[in-house]
Amino acid sequence: MAGIPIGEILALTMFAATIFAVLIGYPVAFTLAGTALIFAVIGNLFGTFDFILFTGLASRYFGVMVNEVLVAVPLFIFMGVMLERSRIAEALLETMGQLFGPMRGGLGLSVIAVGALLAASTGIVGATVVTMGLLSLPAMLRAGYDQKLATGIICASGTLGQIIPPSTVLIFMADMLQGANQAAQQAKGNFSPDPVSVGDLFVGAFIPGFLLVGLYMLWVGGKALFQPASAPAIRMDAAQRRDLPRKVVVALLPPLLLMVAVLGSIIWGIASPTESASVGAVGAMLLAAMRRQLSLGVLVDVMRTTMKISSLVFVILLGASVFSLVFRGLGGERVVEDVLTGLPGGEGAAVLAVMLVMFLLGFFLDTFEIIFIMVPITAPVLLGFDGVNAIWLGVMFGVNLQTSFLTPPFGFSLFYLRGVAPRSVSTGAIYRGVIPFVALQLVALWVLWEAPALATWLPRLVYAEGPALEDTGDLVPAEGEDSLIPEQEEQPLDPEEEDLIPDEGDAADDLMPAEEGEDLIPPAEGEPGAEEFGVQEPGDDLIPPAEQ
Repeated sequence: MAGIPIGEILALTMFAATIFAVLIGYPVAFTLAGTALIFAVIGNLFGTFDFILFTGLASRYFGVMVNEVLVAVPLFIFMGVMLERSRIAEALLETMGQLFGPMRGGLGLSVIAVGALLAASTGIVGATVVTMGLLSLPAMLRAGYDQKLATGIICASGTLGQIIPPSTVLIFMADMLQGANQAAQQAKGNFSPDPVSVGDLFVGAFIPGFLLVGLYMLWVGGKALFQPASAPAIRMDAAQRRDLPRKVVVALLPPLLLMVAVLGSIIWGIASPTESASVGAVGAMLLAAMRRQLSLGVLVDVMRTTMKISSLVFVILLGASVFSLVFRGLGGERVVEDVLTGLPGGEGAAVLAVMLVMFLLGFFLDTFEIIFIMVPITAPVLLGFDGVNAIWLGVMFGVNLQTSFLTPPFGFSLFYLRGVAPRSVSTGAIYRGVIPFVALQLVALWVLWEAPALATWLPRLVYAEGPALEDTGDLVPAEGEDSLIPEQEEQPLDPEEEDLIPDEGDAADDLMPAEEGEDLIPPAEGEPGAEEFGVQEPGDDLIPPAEQ
């Protein structure tokens, strides 16, 4: 048995057993920790796992509790729940529907626009899908929209909160990528790597997030153009059109101001993500008060919901910490590294393999479950490749994991919409309706693969400090210049330093080879010329005595 890698076999078996236990209905947080503890005991019996590793859990848990970055998670959740209770989404949907409704496909476009605005304001998928399902789906069905198109639009638009900042997924992703990137860079000899912050991922996900919005709108526009019956226009009376400008200002201005306050403070460096989350939470309460929706009962309900959602996420995180520790202790990390580095095709094949596994896990697991299992295991290996950028990888993970809300049989957006959709809408119609939008997300992944600058350009621009980070173009000297290195003005030497540089004609010539081929290394003891270099006798002190 000595030649068989028992620990590595146990690590892979533990991974498969965890997935199986989750699929048959066991709670994820307790499944991660419980399965890991069982395999830790088995590994200890075989001598491949040392229980002393569990002493690291205390510092890990304490680190989670005092991590200021993760404080932003309950604050953003509070902001989202408060905005949902203040009925801002209802006003947005009604107003945007009237604004775009008179054009073919306009109602669908308005739902996508509202989904993007709510994503940039709340980031909570369940509340967004339920709200839009209750308000928009009946209106779309009354207008004659195809059931599959209407349900697909609502489900896909509601998941935009997973990639458009502020996103709680990106907060946890940044925290894990920071540690993975540091470990990968130190393994390569770089002991001062550039940090990966929440702000980096927020800014990096901004363009890809709205790229998805554009792809969704193109799809709806194409359906309206080539299949007009699937996305007809709606009619408005004169009174509705006359009152529309005021309603647009009243409905759009508050969430836009909140979005600018939250995201703008991060992008412009005014506040950290945690500080901007507190600004968002206070702003959400002010908006609710302005709409006369804020009361003690509402506040208590919002805080209770925030506590439930935050507790659920953090318990999963703590359980995943046990899983990752046991997986590494059994040698599973070596297996992952050997597999990924041994794939033909190098770093491209490794990233593609991890993305494929994440996509398949999305059919069965939740986003948080996937990132807490996969990112700590695979990210250090992927970031060890020279061509993999941490921000780009995090954004790719985010777009990929967004599909987990849409892919049957366990897509949570499908369940949310099924719970509020009328009985006339079949479950099959909901499942078939999301397929084109899953395909659009795969298109977005392909675009990001071909153009990584979509995720890395804006962070470089926002966080650039001075000319060192400016784009150098093609590294071609400008016309009339001989070198890429700019000429420096000649600076006068300090008088004390002038003596260090011999003048022309001085004894400096003695320090240079007189003729080609001569060596600058002084001759050994006893050779001619040795005395000129001050070669000492054995035992002599090389440091001259100070003047008495």
